[in-house]
Amino acid sequence: MQIYNIEGLSCAACASSAQKVLSRRKGVTSVRVNYATKTTAVETEDATVDINFLNEGLQKLGFKLFPKNKDSYLLRKEREQAAFLKLKKQLFFAALFGFPLFLIAMFFSQIPFANYIMFGLTLPVILWSGSRFYISAFNQLSILKVNMDSLIALGTGAAFLFSSFNTFFPSVLLSRGIQPHVYFEAAGVLIVFVLLGKFLEAKAGKQTSSAIEELISLQPDTVQLLEDGIEKSMPLSVVSEGDHLKIRPGDCIPLDAQIMEGTAEIDESMLSGEVYPVSRSEGQQVCAGTITVQGSLIIKVTAIGEDTVLSQIIKMVEEAQNSQIPVQKTVDKIASVFVPLVILISLITFSVWFSLGLPTVGFVTAIAVLVVACPCALGLATPTAIMTGIGQAAKKGILISNAAAIEKSAKIDIVILDKTGTITEGLPEISSLIWQKEALGEEEKLQNILLSLENESEHPLAKAFLRKPGNSMLKMLNVNRFQNHPGKGISGIIDGEKYWVGNEKMMTEANLTTQKNVEKTKSGITYFASEKGIIALIKFNDAIKKSSRKAVESLQKSGKVVYMLTGDNESAAAYTAKNTGIKNYQSGLMPEDKIAFVKELQQKGKIVMMVGDGINDAPALAQADVGVAMNKGTSVAVASADVILRNNDLLQLQEISKTSSRMLLIIRQNLFWAFIYNILLLPLAAGVLYPFGILLNPMFAGAAMSVSSLLVVMNSLRLKQY
Repeated sequence: MQIYNIEGLSCAACASSAQKVLSRRKGVTSVRVNYATKTTAVETEDATVDINFLNEGLQKLGFKLFPKNKDSYLLRKEREQAAFLKLKKQLFFAALFGFPLFLIAMFFSQIPFANYIMFGLTLPVILWSGSRFYISAFNQLSILKVNMDSLIALGTGAAFLFSSFNTFFPSVLLSRGIQPHVYFEAAGVLIVFVLLGKFLEAKAGKQTSSAIEELISLQPDTVQLLEDGIEKSMPLSVVSEGDHLKIRPGDCIPLDAQIMEGTAEIDESMLSGEVYPVSRSEGQQVCAGTITVQGSLIIKVTAIGEDTVLSQIIKMVEEAQNSQIPVQKTVDKIASVFVPLVILISLITFSVWFSLGLPTVGFVTAIAVLVVACPCALGLATPTAIMTGIGQAAKKGILISNAAAIEKSAKIDIVILDKTGTITEGLPEISSLIWQKEALGEEEKLQNILLSLENESEHPLAKAFLRKPGNSMLKMLNVNRFQNHPGKGISGIIDGEKYWVGNEKMMTEANLTTQKNVEKTKSGITYFASEKGIIALIKFNDAIKKSSRKAVESLQKSGKVVYMLTGDNESAAAYTAKNTGIKNYQSGLMPEDKIAFVKELQQKGKIVMMVGDGINDAPALAQADVGVAMNKGTSVAVASADVILRNNDLLQLQEISKTSSRMLLIIRQNLFWAFIYNILLLPLAAGVLYPFGILLNPMFAGAAMSVSSLLVVMNSLRLKQY
């Protein structure tokens, strides 16, 4: 499967058209176009079906596929920014001419040359601001399809042409006893409203970052390539499998590789989510995107391009994001039925009146049908509610970045929580310090020694000692011959005696026995020792957030099943689950395990919310029906999520459901108002009351359309009351 960016889509019907055209290309076996993410996933029989071949089929529609890679994302951002600025200018330009046009039509229609002035004000709106609708409608017509733009183009175009004809040739209708009305404001103001809807939608989209872009940025642009023992700075693109690279402290591992020389502490949180760096040494594998905290390495590249673990994560996020959402399916159905139906009603209206010998009435009513049915309010129904609701939710610290999540958030069955940084603070803390019998009576002195050693280290676990309450009152001692032992611990001499702080491997190398101590404790122990033997056993745990237990209890009381999935070890997972009241948990999971778990639940018909903060959570966040990220989490996790908790508080999860329910209610009400005038006024516009002397002309049809838009906006503003 290949995933491309697709540009030029203006509505859900456009996505449907593009999907049908691509699916008919020879060699294409499956196509899925996602209007929300502006991407398309294409499966082909072989590699000969490339992007150029696919674009040949899309040219008539005005759409174009672009590759998805690091450089293409930068170019895409530039194109999107240029398109947004153009839309902004078109809206401003249309409003600049539309406002006086509206005033003249509604209040000053009797001034001299009013019709000619309105023609002059409408013409630039039609030719420039509204040109996108006419181009889109023409492209769709070339493949015998219609979309929302088709209806806008027909309604405004017919109103403008009819009004222009009556302005320059009024005698034609006057000779038949019919007043030559003009409906310029129906064309010009309607374009202003529709452009406003497009602008609100584009503005909401601009506020959402690209998860894939963030993932791609993890790889460095240049690497330190070793050739014949000589180190050279080279672009990443020239690296091949088998090449040797030099990695220094703080460097990002550029590609999947095997360690040939050295030992280092590697931050693998992007894979496992574990807060502590992991020791990696000669012969072991390291993955692209992980970061060396301490130590230097020489690595041999084992995988490049799409074969790396990072690329696989990117692929998982892409596939999850391209899953079709329920809201999109609904819009597709509306677009596929509503537009052709309105055009058909307009044609039938004209035909009926023409057959009755009243062609002028037929023409006026046909235009009225198109104008009154124009989906301006439909274009505003969702964006206005979303923008208002998002603003109100943001004041509570809930940032909703994907409107599709609104529909699902109110129906959640399962809540999956990551551990590190989500339930916990993501910072190690000392949970226990067990002094051995030999140390009893000298605890204060030994605490001074332990703190002094840790003060010399930059390791995250060392920082936990400095944060421990009460340690600020201890005395710092001089440390001689301090040494950092990557993957093992630290050592130093204080007052002529050597001390060690580290893992069991370090104790073994120092000929210090730990077996009797280990038997009394769980794994994951750090030892504090001197030349005389083990002094103390130190146990670390990730600090649990104060509100986590209350949040879990609240979710469970509301009927939701809570799971915890973590890449951390069993001991840490069990400790966190026990102290937060979580009954269901799994530990030691990789990114693919988490996304597989989410998919399994979804296949059983469950609506799943995934909450996380790490790169390793990104695929599952994208796959879940609702992905929720902590604001202080990685940018990749934030970009993959539908909702971001700015205050990093799990208690806000319940508020998401409440806020989403309110927004969904308003959206449904807006959709009702968007259609109610169409349903009620379509028969009137078609002239069913003409035998009684009542005929709805396009001016009032345009006014009705404007009122429905106003009601939609005002209804959306009700969200501010919550």
